[in-house]
Amino acid sequence: MDIRTAFETPGAFDDHHPPQRELIDDCVHCGFCLPACPTYVLWGEEMDSPRGRIHLMETGLDGEPLSESMVGHFDACLGCMACVTACPSGVQYGTLLSETRAQVERRHERSRGEKALREAIFSLFPYPKRLRAMRGPLALYQRSGLRGLLRRSGLLDRLGPTLRVMESLTPTLTRRERLPSRVPALGTRRAVVGMLTGCVQDAFFPAVNAATARVLATEGCDVVIPPGQGCCGALSEHMGRESEAIGFARSIIDSFEVAAVDHVVVNSAGCGSVMKEYAHLLRDDPGYADRAASFVEKVRDLSELLVELGPVAPRHPLDVTIAYHDACHLAHAQGIRNQPRELLRAIPGLELREIIEGELCCGSAGVYNLINPQPATELGDRKARNVLATGAQLLVTANPGCLMQIAASAGRLGESIALAHTVTVLDASIRGLRPREWR
Repeated sequence: MDIRTAFETPGAFDDHHPPQRELIDDCVHCGFCLPACPTYVLWGEEMDSPRGRIHLMETGLDGEPLSESMVGHFDACLGCMACVTACPSGVQYGTLLSETRAQVERRHERSRGEKALREAIFSLFPYPKRLRAMRGPLALYQRSGLRGLLRRSGLLDRLGPTLRVMESLTPTLTRRERLPSRVPALGTRRAVVGMLTGCVQDAFFPAVNAATARVLATEGCDVVIPPGQGCCGALSEHMGRESEAIGFARSIIDSFEVAAVDHVVVNSAGCGSVMKEYAHLLRDDPGYADRAASFVEKVRDLSELLVELGPVAPRHPLDVTIAYHDACHLAHAQGIRNQPRELLRAIPGLELREIIEGELCCGSAGVYNLINPQPATELGDRKARNVLATGAQLLVTANPGCLMQIAASAGRLGESIALAHTVTVLDASIRGLRPREWR
């Protein structure tokens, strides 16, 4: 559709996949979503709740223009999908939000500053090579002492909120292990799996990818790591950049089709969530629609696949108390809650503690914490307090954004807690490592 035609169309939405009225009608406005919604919990504003946003979608279909106020309420949503878990009517809020945000990106004219910020973010984060190129300067910044000096000086507080948050989120870099294109199974081969290396995961948490390959191999999987794989499109899809997300999705499908694997394994909750939606994302593409549907059938979160296969590698004791944080796009979007806990509780000596308000988002939500730093900071600090209240030695979760967000909030509160991905803990147990060797 010509962009001028889109802006001339009356009402909030054009004819290219507006939010579906039949999905809107599923909402009975019962209010079960309200206590689960992070922005409603923060502000108590009806239009910043799922049912309020659904009402705005309905008014847009009925001819209401796409106003600045309406866009603000859609932008404020974290897309955490906690409302989907809470909803007794099965409302497909995630589909409605994706369709609405794609409309907003096509039809709403943002300010020059907003445009510049979004373009800067999306010219960097979905590109693994560009993120990896930042490792050298960031390592120098951290090792030179400049990082500590700036934080003590208070100068960072004078920066804009986005730059301040971005600096606080930067993890301490570790050595980046280069993974081969294939890691053979140890013992009897039980499956051939492809592994997504991701963008942020690959650049800033390379040890997680290395641990993923080792754990899969010890559990009897040939691990295929397609070279040159790019972004899965999760960040773009989450923010309504539909065409960009479609391009990334096609490329991922191409990469893993060539690999000819039984399953495609993902160790990042946000990535796995959108990859399981490729059939919907590519439904209009005659060259990819059927291929996307076949691809989706192969996608598994790492914990999901490991539980499906069942353990064969022995677990050694880990004398550690952990708090497990449900990443929103694992628990709410994919419905995967029990599998990570089952894997962790099977480790001798490990004690798992639950977090108060565990279902509430930490505020990371893709790039939400960069675009909406104030509410993201409030949510992050709230989550960090609840994590610290468990008294656990280690916070474990399955998403790099959550790890960075909660670490930054804990630091802001003057506290610290050790952090680990679920697979890092499993790897340590399987290998029989002492705490200082893996944390």
